[in-house]
Amino acid sequence: MTTTEPLHRALGLTDDEFEKIESILGRTPNELELSMYSVMWSEHCSYKSSRIHLKRLPTEAEWVLVGPGENAGVVDVGDGIAAAIRIESHNHPSAIEPYQGAATGAGGILRDIFTMGARPIALMDPLRFGPLSDARSRWIAEGVVSGISGYGNSVGVPTVGGETVFDECYTGNPLVNVLCLGTLPTERLVLGQASGVGNLAVLLGSRTGRDGIGGVSVLASAGFSDDESDADKRPNVQVGDPFEEKRLIEACLALLDAGLVVGIQDLGGAGLCCATSETASRGGVGMDVDITAIPLREEGMEPFEIMTSESQERMLAIVEPSSLDQVMSICEKWEVLSSVIGTVTDNEGALRIVDGPGPDANVIGDVPASSLHDEAPLYDRPMAAPADLEARQASSANDLPAPADIVADLTSMLIDPAWVYSQYDHQLFLNTVAGPGADATVLRLKQPVTGEDTGRGMALTTDGNHRWCAVDPKGGTAATVAESLLNLACVGARPLALVNCLNFGNPEHPEVMWQLSESIDGMAEACTAFGIPVVGGNVSLYNESKGTNIHPSPVVGLLGMVDDLDAPPPGKTWNDGDRIVLLGDPDATELSGSKWAFDNGHMVGSLAALDYDQHQKVADLVRDLANDTGFITGVHDVSVGGLGVCLAEMAIASDVGCTIARVGSHAMLFSEAPSRAVVAVSADNLADLETRAQAAGVPVTRLGLAHKDMFAVKGLLETSVADLANASRDRLPKALGGGTTQG
Repeated sequence: MTTTEPLHRALGLTDDEFEKIESILGRTPNELELSMYSVMWSEHCSYKSSRIHLKRLPTEAEWVLVGPGENAGVVDVGDGIAAAIRIESHNHPSAIEPYQGAATGAGGILRDIFTMGARPIALMDPLRFGPLSDARSRWIAEGVVSGISGYGNSVGVPTVGGETVFDECYTGNPLVNVLCLGTLPTERLVLGQASGVGNLAVLLGSRTGRDGIGGVSVLASAGFSDDESDADKRPNVQVGDPFEEKRLIEACLALLDAGLVVGIQDLGGAGLCCATSETASRGGVGMDVDITAIPLREEGMEPFEIMTSESQERMLAIVEPSSLDQVMSICEKWEVLSSVIGTVTDNEGALRIVDGPGPDANVIGDVPASSLHDEAPLYDRPMAAPADLEARQASSANDLPAPADIVADLTSMLIDPAWVYSQYDHQLFLNTVAGPGADATVLRLKQPVTGEDTGRGMALTTDGNHRWCAVDPKGGTAATVAESLLNLACVGARPLALVNCLNFGNPEHPEVMWQLSESIDGMAEACTAFGIPVVGGNVSLYNESKGTNIHPSPVVGLLGMVDDLDAPPPGKTWNDGDRIVLLGDPDATELSGSKWAFDNGHMVGSLAALDYDQHQKVADLVRDLANDTGFITGVHDVSVGGLGVCLAEMAIASDVGCTIARVGSHAMLFSEAPSRAVVAVSADNLADLETRAQAAGVPVTRLGLAHKDMFAVKGLLETSVADLANASRDRLPKALGGGTTQG
């Protein structure tokens, strides 16, 4: 005898959650209501497993205009300009449909930005895939890159940087994180809330279809198992239209400039259910939604499908009745479909779904809007450190034997992402001063309406290191924030605000929850030490494939300001005859957590200590040097691959070799200890550089000379710059460039 699974379980709700819904409503919910709770109480929308921990992050500063909880964080950058920034994940959809998963991830993050009244001006894409040796991982990577380029290039927003990482732990579960930055006049700032009883809810953009139904609950709140095929989940992946998005951007900004919108909200995860409940809840009002007024592109759609569909390129605007004709006229100008689908009410905060216009319409769903938006369960899930944590920490990668072929080990760590960013147009708007491949992106800061150049710049970087965080989630996350700070310093920028994308495995596993909690503590500690507010973020859980969790992978996006952008930053180059200098600890040798250690099978140990005060001193000095036009030739932070990769990348970028004298072992060459940067300086400026470093309290060490065409580290290795360059540049084109580029 077979039994039918209860509907609430089929929708991803637990028995306790179902009982809570019954308690809220005072009755048993119907299918529509239950579907709405299932998507709004999913991990993706409610953060029910992470909210208790996220509260520990520092979120306030005098320049923060909007912090976590809205569609995007907003900060005041001066000159009457605000910047909106947001990062999101589209991991699970991209594993199923790489092209559309990545494309709609880009589309969704764009809407988060112009929902705040900002014009999107830049995208960044921190990406992580399985190894290049795996055919499916290569297919996913090609599709994702093509999806981001296809959407971003078409909608007219440049993709100006990011990361591309390949690792065994992402096999079957890639990470596709997308960051967007926008600018707006501070007076244009608008929030996603409804107000004014009698005001109208106007749906803008595409018709609603069946694509993406239940995406946040089916995809974002579950991993991938052995018995599920891609076809099983493909209907949950949204389909994007960048040209519709472009029209929607222009129409929405025109409406905001004309002062015709009381509140506005994009339709992303959970679709209309999310947009209507959140705007009503934030405004402390009710809303009636006419299900029959919603334009559809498929016949026979059920109410639960209409309300939970995640069809793309849609916005919900709250409009005064007297402004409706003007709203419709602007939308018509931009060829954007607009429909009145609801009314703001004083019905005690109730979100009511009705099946027709007028007071006599049948109510088919009636729930408190706030219960969907901010009354989801809050779980303090069990946490447990690894049982063998002490043994792990006691094992050092420095006990591994020295490499038999150090040139091969160095070469294997070099991978030029140029093939990826060659797919993107990163010069749209002509704002990009330093683009993909730089330590951080630099954009001209222009007045959002007039386009007038302010003479200042904004800098952006995205960073993550799953190896550091696998060894030590707290220390690794703190080191990631520190690396971001130093990346900004290399282009002359001071930090302003941070957003995060917390990519972790199954939260029902106590060790994963321990990793998440530790990571948040590390981020909180570092951000507090450096005075950086966290203005928003995203939590992506259930990143697992066939029962195996990914390594903890927090990704941070850091926004900074260049106060006087009178010349491009130095870059990671040197000239023939330059002196090569290390700023920071010259004797760092800790290998645990390094790429070299992981490549040699050692995935435990203890990370090198991070001294926040010393790191700040290094960052401040590097920033000052980068802003002193012409004083240094180049600068590059030491991170993945240690000094070896840092120096090799500078040699490749310059097409000039070097002779390095003061690196006595493979541990010194490959250690990824923090708070270090390599600077190239002319012989005439060397003594002044050393004086400035000593005055700043930063260790300074002469490493060697930039010259000729060989890359040499005395006593360790010698190879040609051309061989290093060829290995680095050919790796991705050979693996990906010849394959299909459609997901």
